[in-house]
Amino acid sequence: MKTLLPAFLAVVSLLPAQTTEPDPFLQWLDRIAQRQLDERERAMAQIRDRAAADRRREFVRGKLVELLGGLIDYNGPLNARTTGEIRADGYVVEKVIFESLPGFHVTGNLYRPSDPGRYPGVLVPIGHTQEGKPEGQLLSANLARKGFVALAYDPIGQGEREQHYLPQLGRTLTGGGGNEHLELGARSILLGQSVARYFINDARRGLDYLVSRPDVDPERLGVTGCSGGGCITTYIAAFDPRIKAAAPACYINTFRKLFPGPTADSEMSLPAFLASGLDIADFVELPAPLPWLLIATTEDYFTPEGARPVYEEARRFYGLYGAEDRVQFFVGQGPHGTPKDSREAIYAWLIRWLKDGKGDPADQPVKLYTNLELRVTKSGNVEEEPGSRKLYQIIHDEMKARLQPRSVDKLKAELRRLGVPSNGAAPSVQVREESTAEGYRVQQIAFESEPGIQLAAKLYLPGKPGRKPATLVVEEKRLPVPLFVQRSQSTAAIAEALARAGSVVLELDPRDSPAANEGRPFLGNWLTNERADLVGRSLPAMRAHDILRGVDLLAARPDVDPAAIRAYARGVKGFWLMLAAAMDSRLARLWLDRTPHTLRSSFEAPLTNHLFDVMIWSFARHWDFPDLLKAMEGRPVLWSDPANWMNQVVDAGPSFRYRYVSEAVDCYVEEFLK
Repeated sequence: MKTLLPAFLAVVSLLPAQTTEPDPFLQWLDRIAQRQLDERERAMAQIRDRAAADRRREFVRGKLVELLGGLIDYNGPLNARTTGEIRADGYVVEKVIFESLPGFHVTGNLYRPSDPGRYPGVLVPIGHTQEGKPEGQLLSANLARKGFVALAYDPIGQGEREQHYLPQLGRTLTGGGGNEHLELGARSILLGQSVARYFINDARRGLDYLVSRPDVDPERLGVTGCSGGGCITTYIAAFDPRIKAAAPACYINTFRKLFPGPTADSEMSLPAFLASGLDIADFVELPAPLPWLLIATTEDYFTPEGARPVYEEARRFYGLYGAEDRVQFFVGQGPHGTPKDSREAIYAWLIRWLKDGKGDPADQPVKLYTNLELRVTKSGNVEEEPGSRKLYQIIHDEMKARLQPRSVDKLKAELRRLGVPSNGAAPSVQVREESTAEGYRVQQIAFESEPGIQLAAKLYLPGKPGRKPATLVVEEKRLPVPLFVQRSQSTAAIAEALARAGSVVLELDPRDSPAANEGRPFLGNWLTNERADLVGRSLPAMRAHDILRGVDLLAARPDVDPAAIRAYARGVKGFWLMLAAAMDSRLARLWLDRTPHTLRSSFEAPLTNHLFDVMIWSFARHWDFPDLLKAMEGRPVLWSDPANWMNQVVDAGPSFRYRYVSEAVDCYVEEFLK
């Protein structure tokens, strides 16, 4: 079906790059995830009566609200209006716009029967099609013809709500809604919340709009959506008691399958979700005995095999309430999306629970309208609406309101909790290859940072005898970067210059899953950061630990002066190095090159680059980069070319160093090694 193809392509773009090579770090994280899911399974096995089920639901709700950073409690005016309508065969499409938060506009198409009356209302959240609401028109038009009022609306970052929309280009700068969800998701986690709270609020306010209409019966509300829309369907059904029936499609799955496979973007993957003892089934069980139709398709990457365990567990859970029949499972024929048999199952489910079973569930042919015909705003983007605000501005305001500075002592306690320090023991080193260069040898080595984590590194060994200063260089490869962001150079030239100047150099590549990095604009390896976050581990903190294991290696070498160990990092990797230096005084001096000079400035900018690589839950609420320097207790830092969060050099004051065009690195190396 043509209307499903964009959704399929959009969600496929969220998947990790296909590879036949094993991914050791993903396997390591997956073992943690599976152990956490094992623990959850044992906890669920102890729930044998309704009282225990009620306690579980109370725990789940509290934990989910905590991970979301709280549900948004705003009930101000919707300021809703209709900008036009289309009269079709048996139904009318109204072009509507309302505010879910002040100045935060939601655009939608409302499908209602042509005949006057009072009808059940159905919210139709949309999946990851960049066009947004037109994806839902076939299903919504059929619902209208069957006696429902259906609201299909644009998600954040899609349709007429592109958050990084550039009028000069007539498109979003980031390349798509999924990318916008992720970039905004990293900001949210740094603030101690999930971007999902804004998606949930949009859905809640969509219900507010439906019940404000005289043609909608507020006691008969349902929700259905596919993929990303299936996720929001699940969320709003779990949290809003006004929903009386839910039918999420192509989303419901256990993280036993999702974690090593199609882990989805920020609003679909809550921080520390698995570490908190949760799985997707908890959303289904939370509003028991709400009627659920859980829909999968035969050829989806959110597989029926992954959906069935959720259905089976939820059905057992509902059995404690005598409501097994209120959870049903349907598998449609076809790829990711809502093929005809899935749509008919949705119609039948909503007719059963919202219309007393009275109606025909057969899918009917309807006229499909173009995106331009369904457009709500004149320009095609809410940016030009009076008083319009972007989500990054709302998050920035929340950051200022939630700011809660904490001491350096508490910073160090948090870094200890995150596992940054090493125990100081020298790791066992394997030399895999050796070569010679002018004045030094180069060894390709490997060593273990913690059980199951092997790191690759290069040792540059000057020929001069005796103990020498040492420098740890956080490796940077020459990688492609998005438009308008300067290409990063390899750190090999820095490592070679330091070795020629007489320093032992360890060029270290901290842990990663390179195959998961799709090279999407501005995001870096978001997927690996997100997976670590799901199991309650911070990838930046783990990388800081890797750096300190490199310091352990250098400090134990007979050719290294352990009192003269320095370190160099470029860009956001400087954050990992600052985390390490804050916890270990053996790092006597740092050189940060083109590293952003503050973390909180990332909230001020409309767009950031590689923010996932500094993503630690709630860190920006309590600390900033200057706090990490304070934790170093006066050890010197050479900070050259401080940058903003788009990797552009900025004037950050006289305490920083600035290069002129084509300035050689030698003088910096000499100064750094003094």
